[in-house]
Amino acid sequence: MDYRRAYQKGGCYFFTVVTQARRPLLTQPDTLVRLREAFRRVRWKMPFQTDAIVILPDHLHCVWRLPPGDDDFSGRWKRIKHYVSVILPTGEVSASRQAKREKAVWQRRFWEHLLRDEEDWRRHMDYVHYNPVKHGYVGRPVEWLFGSFPKAVKMGWYDENWGAEEPTSVRGMDYE
Repeated sequence: MDYRRAYQKGGCYFFTVVTQARRPLLTQPDTLVRLREAFRRVRWKMPFQTDAIVILPDHLHCVWRLPPGDDDFSGRWKRIKHYVSVILPTGEVSASRQAKREKAVWQRRFWEHLLRDEEDWRRHMDYVHYNPVKHGYVGRPVEWLFGSFPKAVKMGWYDENWGAEEPTSVRGMDYE
């Protein structure tokens, strides 16, 4: 298959990154520590801003802003995935993964969407923050411990009680 990515220097992107075979690894304490450290290390070497993030057991969603003149989100994800993979137990490793010396921790690809405007950004921010409710983990986004919703409330982007009901902005969106 020929995958085409939307590279835009200084772009703002929405991402979905999924574990291999949807293994529920990401909210385990050691994995969370490693994932946070991976983001910190990669951000230090290859800066980016995280507007929103939510970490669920088998996938994560986030919204990033890249610096002007830089469009290398793929390189950032490669480094983050590698850093986290070092500590995680591997799943069944296919011949193609063995040939590339890859662990079966993450799906090889990830979903990216270049955000076009303020409305697109807002809808994807809502999608990120509502995701734990959508999956039935909590009743409201404020109850989920593994994401940026509390920070977004402090910034005045959301009311603390937002998301007790499905927001119209996320109806029909499915980036799983």
